[in-house]
Amino acid sequence: MRISKSQIRARTRDLPITFSGERISAHGGLEIVRRFFELIDLRALVRDRIRGLGPEGDYGFLRMVLAVLGLLIVGGARLTHLAFLGSDPVFLRFCGLHRLPADRTVVAWLKAFTPPALEALGEIIRDLVYEQIEWLGLRRVTLDLDGSVLRTGSHVEGAARGFNPHHPKDPSYYPLSVQVAQLGQILRIRNRPGNVHDSHNADGFLRIVVRELRERFGRKLKLELRMDGAFFHPEIFRFLDGELGQDVEYAVKVPMWKWLGLLPRIAEQKRWTRVDRYVDGFETMLRIDSPKWGRTERVVVYRKRVSHESRKNFQLDLYSPDDGHFEYSAVATNKSLQIAPLWHFMAGRGAHEKTYAELKQHFGFAAIPTNHQEANSAWQLLSVLALNLMRYFQITVGAKARRRTWKRTFDYVFQSMQTLRFELIQQPLRLVCPKGRPELRFAASAAARKRIEAAQHALERAA
Repeated sequence: MRISKSQIRARTRDLPITFSGERISAHGGLEIVRRFFELIDLRALVRDRIRGLGPEGDYGFLRMVLAVLGLLIVGGARLTHLAFLGSDPVFLRFCGLHRLPADRTVVAWLKAFTPPALEALGEIIRDLVYEQIEWLGLRRVTLDLDGSVLRTGSHVEGAARGFNPHHPKDPSYYPLSVQVAQLGQILRIRNRPGNVHDSHNADGFLRIVVRELRERFGRKLKLELRMDGAFFHPEIFRFLDGELGQDVEYAVKVPMWKWLGLLPRIAEQKRWTRVDRYVDGFETMLRIDSPKWGRTERVVVYRKRVSHESRKNFQLDLYSPDDGHFEYSAVATNKSLQIAPLWHFMAGRGAHEKTYAELKQHFGFAAIPTNHQEANSAWQLLSVLALNLMRYFQITVGAKARRRTWKRTFDYVFQSMQTLRFELIQQPLRLVCPKGRPELRFAASAAARKRIEAAQHALERAA
């Protein structure tokens, strides 16, 4: 039976726009996130780590942290967006406040951060990741080390012109971070000026990360480290050879420097091992005789067939009209993986780039809220904390487990924050008091109701 057009189509006309003071929220799903924070006892963790270190003020350190986290979770990218949330009852419940701070108040609070307070905020991020490693019983952790460029204004403290390939004249920050690939979460991050190389003090950064992991989990937790060619540096290898890093499995891209002597070996190589229909590889023991190096590394060289001449790693002296065009890359490793699995393992580094993209697009990581270096570093830490908490939340409420592969990327299928906001966070809700008892009443579609109830039941089971 067909439905008539009059039953489908509706006529619309302009209606008067009015405003009311009803207690209605556009972010009803934030209540589910608040209950998750109670489940993991986030308030106690923040109080224990920050006690006596962080800026307090009239609002208190904890509530200011919750206000910034809530702003980032609902999609605010600027501190001025707090003004648009001032009467939202669910957001105020989330923060534990009757009124929200002004953006200038939050800026002043961020500027009051000291290095010990920043370190304590980093420890909160670290402890939450450790908690998940223990809860999930991970026996192996893959650490991805990489940096990212954040453009700043011309008068921002600590910023400098440097290695931004697209905007070389713009001052920037160059934060360095390490990600736990299985969880898709940042374990530690350090803000740096834009004129330093990726490898600058990276060995000291890794030394802190590995030492803290060993202090918490001992040698029973296997560690493997992935890095790009910027970290092919003698200081990194000296750390890996030392007592602290000697049992860390690593794989690092090898730059195509002529003095390494890889090009003649590639030109002489006759037999290549197939990885897939486009990629081949072979392995060799490479002796690096430079005084700073003095070591021999197992290096696997790959060539990838491309349809055109490539500017990246294309060596003219290796070109043969009969073979076509290839892009060449090499990986130095102490892992026992064969040629094909190692190629896929290194390809898994791309998950770190996806995490950076999520941070910049949906958690305000690329925003520079002040001209003060410590304040901007605090903002970066809060942005990372928000992303980690939301991925922790998804694991807790039943994110689907991914099939394990050689790539060693996320163990779970994470929704982007854009999807999570649409399906769960940004659901209309009204605060009502039937028979004098307050109640949160959602006005959601059947699919949204099912999503909200499933998350609520998952939190009840985890409690």
